[in-house]
Amino acid sequence: MSPLPPQVLSPLDGRYKAAVTELGEYLSEAGLNRARVHVEVEWLITLTERGLFGSSPLQPQQKADLRALVTNFGQAEIDELATLEATTRHDVKAVEYLVRGRLADLGLTGISELTHFAATSEDINNLSYALTVSQAVREVWLPKFRAVITAIRTQAIEYRADAMLARTHGQPATPTTMGKELAVFVHRLERIATQVEGNDYLGKFSGATGTFAAHVSADPSVDWPAVTSEFVRGLGLDWNPLTTQIESHDWQAELYAKVAHANRVLHNFSTDVWTYISMGYFRQIPQAGATGSSTMPHKINPIRFENAEANLEISSAILDSLAATLVTSRLQRDLTDSTTQRNIGVGFGHSLLALDNILRGLGEIDLDRALLASDLDANWEILGEAIQTVIRAEVTAGRSSIEDPYALLKELTRGKRINRDDLVAFVSRLEIGEAAKARLLELTPASYVGLADQLVDYLT
Repeated sequence: MSPLPPQVLSPLDGRYKAAVTELGEYLSEAGLNRARVHVEVEWLITLTERGLFGSSPLQPQQKADLRALVTNFGQAEIDELATLEATTRHDVKAVEYLVRGRLADLGLTGISELTHFAATSEDINNLSYALTVSQAVREVWLPKFRAVITAIRTQAIEYRADAMLARTHGQPATPTTMGKELAVFVHRLERIATQVEGNDYLGKFSGATGTFAAHVSADPSVDWPAVTSEFVRGLGLDWNPLTTQIESHDWQAELYAKVAHANRVLHNFSTDVWTYISMGYFRQIPQAGATGSSTMPHKINPIRFENAEANLEISSAILDSLAATLVTSRLQRDLTDSTTQRNIGVGFGHSLLALDNILRGLGEIDLDRALLASDLDANWEILGEAIQTVIRAEVTAGRSSIEDPYALLKELTRGKRINRDDLVAFVSRLEIGEAAKARLLELTPASYVGLADQLVDYLT
């Protein structure tokens, strides 16, 4: 068998690359290394700004040149790091050597020993992951998540008054409106979005076992917790003062649980929309050139929602695993989090792919109002709930002596199909007040939606 040309293993880097490529800016190996360079550079600047160990504050242009290592980080640096790591067999050490090399290029060898000063690899890595994950969430995942919420909200408002037969347990039930049902999902997703937006991103810079031992040995007169707190906060992160060698990753577990929760609500949404499509409530809009089946020309398959469903499951499985495993590290350090965290992008990638499919899928469906109306008109027995409830109110008010209204309506409707004439005849014979009887005689399945329309206003 002849060898195949080099292939990617993950569909996120192949078939679906276009949908998730923005995440690679942050959650790829290159994105992580750029963040590592950023942390190393800012730590250098922090130390020199304070004139520690005989250093002097850098000139504005020198600081700009150093920070340009981050903003100009590209293929040349990626290749150089690969070469360095081939020798060091250590990714963070390769970053340190890269920064040292650039200091020499800039004529700043006098401060080269402050590169990676008093830092363990995890001091660099935990801050780098916090930076890349926070940026990926805020710049890529959340905007797409918000776009999906907005799209569902738009349809909830558009369909707010479109009555449809509800199906509790899959059986005909008290009507609702399509808009109100979509609004339920918007409300759920908005809460999660707010929670994700408020998630903490913690960082530490306290050395090999979280004790600042190396820092203090170099200069015991410095308030190292204050210096590192200011440094970490200056990166846009929250400072964690109590850690082992690693930052405990609790913020990551919290974040991934929230995103997995969002995935599961969207999974529920996708299966509901799929079901509405299968019932004909939503029509699928044919897409030019698309093929639904290799053998059945008539088919338009709900592939957007099926694709979303599967990718949400994969994403949640990965994020659940990350949340479960990252919070445990044996004693002061083990390396299980190293390979685990390299899959953060995979977890977010499958979620982002699902969001893309849902967004596209929502643009390819339309409500079949005629079918909704027909379905309602075929199920007059659902008004049994309204009738028995009104009778109960009339009995309580002393305007009726009917015993056990529920049993009366159960006998009339359970497991049966009745039409408008059957209901009119039944209501006309009831011993209830005339005003109540008039309300019931005016009632139809399409009008029996309570406050469904007005409930959509709770979204605003």
